[in-house]
Amino acid sequence: MKALKSTFLVFVVLITFFNCSKEKADEDFITILDPSKFYQELNISYGQDVNQNFDLYLPANRTNNTKVMVLVHGGGWSAGDKSEMNPIKDLIRQDFSDLAIVNINYRLADENTKPYPMQTDDITTIINYLKDNKTKYTISEAIGFIGTSAGAHLSLLWSYAFNTTNKVNMVCSIVGPTNFTDSAYLNNTNPDVQELIDLFGIDATTSFLEEVSPYHQATATSPPTILFYGGQDPLIPTTQGTDMRDKLESLGVTHEFTLYPNAGHGWIGLELIDTWIKLKAFIETHL
Repeated sequence: MKALKSTFLVFVVLITFFNCSKEKADEDFITILDPSKFYQELNISYGQDVNQNFDLYLPANRTNNTKVMVLVHGGGWSAGDKSEMNPIKDLIRQDFSDLAIVNINYRLADENTKPYPMQTDDITTIINYLKDNKTKYTISEAIGFIGTSAGAHLSLLWSYAFNTTNKVNMVCSIVGPTNFTDSAYLNNTNPDVQELIDLFGIDATTSFLEEVSPYHQATATSPPTILFYGGQDPLIPTTQGTDMRDKLESLGVTHEFTLYPNAGHGWIGLELIDTWIKLKAFIETHL
């Protein structure tokens, strides 16, 4: 019996040694990219869907403190592509040479597939992927978000409701929906607007609409937020911006708000220059 016990103990020790050795070997085989060099990788897959991919841009001379800006495209939750965010990506690379950039695609909604929680789940998967690979990429876990339209809604919603580890340092909404219980939405007569809202479910309950609304998910610990809206936007009522501003003010959340009175669902020229000047300063301060 003693011999049997001794044999068993030796077996346990050997198995433990083997597992530890394997874990150490796995660590040794991690390919750590040269942090002194710029690195770019396009269409990194993070799921089975054709849209579950993202582009990664890592700056030269990065360190474990290098922060990451996540770009989220618009398209009414059912269309769009990360390539639409390339102009913003290029501006960041030009003016913030020390930032890493992740430009994401996500699964698109249709009449049979709701955007929520599918699209916030995709963002969570990407953030977890970056965390798991931070040693390989030589980056920190600190992130910021810039989103446009539906992508701005997703950026705000994820930053307010899913930022459980408080790694989001800032979030930017450019014409993003914020509150689906806004009377301007509930009582709208615009079929294009109603079609977008119906993606979240025809006759959705108030509690569900609140769950998918950044306005109702914001708390006193929400990250610094910068908001840009157009006064003549046919899809996003002005109250989506002003009410979000007022909510952040009441919560004591650091924020900035800009309304371009004559702009629609996007703008060019001097207003676009103004947007980048303000956003650039916000990134410098908070990310």
